[in-house]
Amino acid sequence: MLTADQINDLHRLYWSERWPIRKIERHLHRSWRTIKKYLDAPAQSAAPRQRQSKLDPFKPTIAEWLEKDPTATAAVIEQRLRPLGYAGAYTILRQYVRATRPARKPPRAFLRMEPPPGERFEVDWGHFGALDYAGDKRKLYAFALVEAHSRMLYLEFTHSQSFETFARCHVHAFLAMGGVAREIAYDNLATAVAEHDGRLVRFLPRFLAFAREYGFYPKACNPAAGWEKGKVERAIGYARQAFWPLREFTDLHDVNRQARQWLAEIANQRVHRETRERPIDRFKAETLRPLPVIPYDHRDTVEALVYKDLRLHFDGNRYCVPPRFVGRRLTLKADSTSVTIYDRVHEIVSYPRCWRRGQTLGAGRFEAELADLRPAAKRSRAQQRLFAVLENLCSQAMLEAYLRDMADTDRALSRQLAEILELVRQYGPEPVAAAIEKASAARAFGADYIANILRQQQSPRHPQPPLRLRDPRLNDLATDPLSLLEYDAFILDSGKEPDDAPGTETESTRPLHHEPLRGDDAD
Repeated sequence: MLTADQINDLHRLYWSERWPIRKIERHLHRSWRTIKKYLDAPAQSAAPRQRQSKLDPFKPTIAEWLEKDPTATAAVIEQRLRPLGYAGAYTILRQYVRATRPARKPPRAFLRMEPPPGERFEVDWGHFGALDYAGDKRKLYAFALVEAHSRMLYLEFTHSQSFETFARCHVHAFLAMGGVAREIAYDNLATAVAEHDGRLVRFLPRFLAFAREYGFYPKACNPAAGWEKGKVERAIGYARQAFWPLREFTDLHDVNRQARQWLAEIANQRVHRETRERPIDRFKAETLRPLPVIPYDHRDTVEALVYKDLRLHFDGNRYCVPPRFVGRRLTLKADSTSVTIYDRVHEIVSYPRCWRRGQTLGAGRFEAELADLRPAAKRSRAQQRLFAVLENLCSQAMLEAYLRDMADTDRALSRQLAEILELVRQYGPEPVAAAIEKASAARAFGADYIANILRQQQSPRHPQPPLRLRDPRLNDLATDPLSLLEYDAFILDSGKEPDDAPGTETESTRPLHHEPLRGDDAD
């Protein structure tokens, strides 16, 4: 194959210089057939070689998949092709999918709707990141409701998108607006729409019940048709731009407080770009339908078992109840501000809503109540009551020592305390305090000793008068003093003098030793 320069030389020599073909053969060292071929067709191209691509056997399968779902990406198709034996590169597959993907339909045109006052609300959710509660993060969502005629906006932030939270946000929005519109437009929310097949919509039964309670007609937008509720879509975008930046929040309550202030001072006071009016001026609350007289209860409701440690579990935290409910299943009702625990219809206790996790609420209160029910706690209460009654009447240190020594005996302290308190009720604090001091001095520990002392104090012994005999001479008879040493000698060991013998003892008139009697004594 000749190069471009050789072809140019060939044509120059043949056409311009008029060289014969044989001379050109010797000069270019090419055969006459080659020279003839390039003289007839100067631009010669190599014959194309048919190469088979590794993707060729799978092209019908790819076309079938793209016809079924035109939005399928090359990455997804590659995942499906690898098990079928495709060993080619991803780049070739991506180029082929991009070239063969069906063209997208041109964007649809739509008519702008301007409903009359009180005719339509639009509702949607927006995601705003998360709030940090000392390391515990909770996702943050914004419930937005717009009155379509005036663009009056209601905004409420939550940590959940459950149905109960969804319903409560509706109720709060209705109260803020002063009523409810005839219809409310929704996207295909999982809390409202159960199934959407073309223009046929099946709402969730409990959502339909909620709509009947408040008397509005729910309307679901078509899939991927956000312009059908564009007013609330733009309202959420407006909140992202005008409310959210450069703000700091402590908790959910603080977020909603700032949101309410922003709505009242800025969002609903501004001149709207489309209506050229302020939403607060354009809004007509009297055109809305009235709300039910008695509001419905749409709090989060769960049943939980009370464990032996007085705790039941809800939303990552533990809440305590009185000891009498151990082993029973109780009902918890919660909203964004409180958690209330019920035994059927009777309220047991209410706690502020805790958005952290792993926290225990109410343990100090109910564990102290459980401790008061134990015998040791009763004893402690009885001791405190006794100290309070006998305060300033006897030494506290002496009373504590007396009770401590009483506890060391084999008597039941709780019963002894109860009996002492009963003595206080019968005799009064002052006599009992004096009796305890006497019992402590005598080291007589027990309520019965104190009771005996009190009885003796209440009925003291009176000295008995001397016995009077009939014979007056006997009454005037004086007896000699007697010594009891002889009686002690019988009790004590033989030959051992008693320890308590006095140093001097009045001797008997008759001597103990045997001496010879004198004559006058013999008489």
